[in-house]
Amino acid sequence: MTLSKTPIPFCSLKFVDELPRVREVEDRLKETLRELRNRKLMAAGSVDHGNDPVLWHQLINDKDRTVTKRRAIRFLERMQSLSGMSHLPDAAKTQLNALRDGVSVTRIHTEHKADEIAAALHEEMPWMAPATEEVWHGLRRSAREGLPGLRFNPLVLVGSPGIGKSFWARRLAHHLAVPVTKIEATGEPATFSLVGAQRGWGSAAPGKLMQTVLRERHAGPLVIVDEVEKTGDVNAVNGSRHTLTDALLPLLERMTAEGWECPFFQIRFDMSWANWVLTANSRKGLPEPLQSRCVVLDFPNLTRTQLREFALTEGQRRGLPEPSLSALDAVLDHEVWAEHPLSLRTVSRMLDRAEALIARPMLQ
Repeated sequence: MTLSKTPIPFCSLKFVDELPRVREVEDRLKETLRELRNRKLMAAGSVDHGNDPVLWHQLINDKDRTVTKRRAIRFLERMQSLSGMSHLPDAAKTQLNALRDGVSVTRIHTEHKADEIAAALHEEMPWMAPATEEVWHGLRRSAREGLPGLRFNPLVLVGSPGIGKSFWARRLAHHLAVPVTKIEATGEPATFSLVGAQRGWGSAAPGKLMQTVLRERHAGPLVIVDEVEKTGDVNAVNGSRHTLTDALLPLLERMTAEGWECPFFQIRFDMSWANWVLTANSRKGLPEPLQSRCVVLDFPNLTRTQLREFALTEGQRRGLPEPSLSALDAVLDHEVWAEHPLSLRTVSRMLDRAEALIARPMLQ
């Protein structure tokens, strides 16, 4: 076995079975108090008050009722505080129930498996060799040190649009058998999208990173942040500023990620097993703190030969028949691409279209 799932101590929450209502605890305390006083009276030679409902009711007074109610409330508050979720509303507690049985990370057991993963990824996208090699070293180190999960240095892949940076990251997640969290830095308030927003904001919710962990029960997703150099700031009405860089830095550092506090749940979780692939179209605008914490790799534009080789390799992986591959090769060799340069995104769409055309008769 070369890849497996290993449970980890992801948080310090304690899940308590359904708590009783205050009235139920209060009634149990009053019943116990009556029994104790009745035994004391019987020991002193009095009659058994338990046989008389009126006398039984008179064994406790209004002061006793006030005390038992206060103690019942205090007991339930203590039980809730032990869970670590007493500050949360019921809806948020329900979301965290996904952690009741714990979460796992993916473990690599042998360096040989690391070699296999790197070789498979390199065969699919050889022009991404520097990124594949960096991950390969991290995987071998994870296996050699016997870590419970996979770890490699955070990456920033820099290159023109269409060279396959995000595609490479998704294929990496496929080979590692880990879930993916994807953030478009330019399409939404990326800070809140990644880590979530505190309750009190109109859009308060856990971020995509936490949502992925809860949905997949996996604490080691691959996080892809696209076009990280173009992200903007989010300004609150009170004047505070929230940047994607500020949200990323504690997650990129292993030591701080181990005790990362979710803004929405306000609970600390171990996010140190998440791995990161950031993409950028250029180094211009790329924050210096990110560059200092990541391995930044620059990639040239793809040649037509590289794209044709990718199309044939990817087409074979998808199981396209030989006539379809030949037709695709002829299309990619057409002179029209001299005026309209190809991109990996364009080639991927061609492959999607070819798959759809083949599948259509089967659907009918």
